[in-house]
Amino acid sequence: MIAWLKGELLDKRPPSILLDVNGVGYELDAPLNVFYELPDLGSQVQLYVHMVVREDAQKLYGFVSLKHRDLFRSLIKVSGIGPKVALAILSSLTADELLSCVAHEDVATLVAVPGIGKKTAQRLLVELKDRLEREFGTARPDAPSGNASGAVSNERDAIEALITLGYKPADASGAVRAVAEPDMTSEALIRAALKNMARA
Repeated sequence: MIAWLKGELLDKRPPSILLDVNGVGYELDAPLNVFYELPDLGSQVQLYVHMVVREDAQKLYGFVSLKHRDLFRSLIKVSGIGPKVALAILSSLTADELLSCVAHEDVATLVAVPGIGKKTAQRLLVELKDRLEREFGTARPDAPSGNASGAVSNERDAIEALITLGYKPADASGAVRAVAEPDMTSEALIRAALKNMARA
């Protein structure tokens, strides 16, 4: 079982990362959050790894922290949640957002993740709640305000839209956060970010 890899970053095109580890190329899939923290091509990088072995394929999944890898492992233990959906969840929510979402039984936030329907979200919350509290020691935090939750969701939607348009994840994230203000819609964030990048 491969637990972690350290090598030269050869390529990073979501959702795939290519590492040269002592002359051997390893391809890993990773959530978008990982791409925000990757260095420039040619740099050394270390990723924690989860390996999935099936009859027809062997897949590697990379994470910048043990916490993210452990959350991924917890997610794929839920019935009906495979690696692809787990990556979508971790691409849409930070680790803390996911833990808060589970603690508050926030179905609406999970349903907003691509590939997650209401029944799947409810099952995920039921199966994850005790497990995450046991594994991560999560206490029920103060409930976030609706405006704060909506702002995070709008920023996330805007970042994903810019990535779809061809911008690098790090550039998209930086551009949106540079212009973000309270109560801005995702559309307003996208327009402001594009205008700001055009002036740069």
